[in-house]
Amino acid sequence: MTSPATIVINGKEVQFTGGQTILEVCRGAGVPIPTLCHDNRLKPYGGCRLCIVEIKGVPRPLASCTTPAEAGMEVTTESPQLTRLRKTVLELLLSNHPNDCMCCEAAGNCGLQTLAYRFGARLDRFPGEQWQLPIRQDNPFITYEPNKCIVCGRCTRICNEVVMAGTISLVNRGFEVMPDTAFAKPRSLDNCEFCGQCVSACPTGALTDTKGRGLGRAGDVTKVKTTCTYCGTGCNFFLNVRNDRVVRVTSDLNAPVNHGNLCIKGRYGYDFIHHPDRIRTPLIKEGDGFREASWDEALSLVASRFKALIDEFGPEKVGGFSSSRCTNEENYLMSKWVRTAVGSNNVDNCARV
Repeated sequence: MTSPATIVINGKEVQFTGGQTILEVCRGAGVPIPTLCHDNRLKPYGGCRLCIVEIKGVPRPLASCTTPAEAGMEVTTESPQLTRLRKTVLELLLSNHPNDCMCCEAAGNCGLQTLAYRFGARLDRFPGEQWQLPIRQDNPFITYEPNKCIVCGRCTRICNEVVMAGTISLVNRGFEVMPDTAFAKPRSLDNCEFCGQCVSACPTGALTDTKGRGLGRAGDVTKVKTTCTYCGTGCNFFLNVRNDRVVRVTSDLNAPVNHGNLCIKGRYGYDFIHHPDRIRTPLIKEGDGFREASWDEALSLVASRFKALIDEFGPEKVGGFSSSRCTNEENYLMSKWVRTAVGSNNVDNCARV
């Protein structure tokens, strides 16, 4: 039996498995490496060059996200040279980035802002031309501010690799490169699934949820982890709550079921929570309308009607149809009630996926 392969990171031996990149090995060992273009849901890209590391015997730093780990490697993740190079990369990005963090939707949750502060990057080191492009709101759910884009490619890659919609890609050449649709057609008309995956992947404020704009930034909200109620998949996400109201939904990248990926319903279908027409008390139909009733009255009526139906037609004529908006425990009780109290095996769910 062969011994596990090891790699030396900052003077410490770390075991790894074949096929891992240096970035994966480092993060698995708790060694932080800065990135902007990397997303665990996507293939390694090596675009931002912030994850560069020094390898003994290699003349120049390499991107750790695209470099496979090899047994015996000696890797350095922090050095004066790496700090200088990373700071320069950040200052180049800031040279074509608006200085409006004070009013940006992503302030406090922006990868560029965090790393610029960490490395002490200056805004004015590389003065020159900057994008002056209009804000795009041609999508009913997503606001696109191209001036804040750092061309990391995460939005285009998640649209193509995970969603497989191919709605956006990197277009143009040189200084004009940016993520966009073919021929700059409105995304609402160009095969967009409105899933918001591009928003979840964006490390800056270039892509934001239109519904949540102005309702609270990262430091203003409380994140509550929950499970989506729309289907039986069980996707996890965070409800962003401010003043007892849900202002947006954000991805839980560590969720074991969906790994941060959501559909349009999971990400944007939360209006029902605070809808003024949401039913808050039992309703009993009388004539052409409904009247409010207490739970005791409503449950007594339902029980008496069920008993009458069972006595007249038999339990096999009764079935239970449960909802994916219920918890697992509530669905179990529904099944148990139909099978034991009613005596029927007719049980189903609205989201049998």
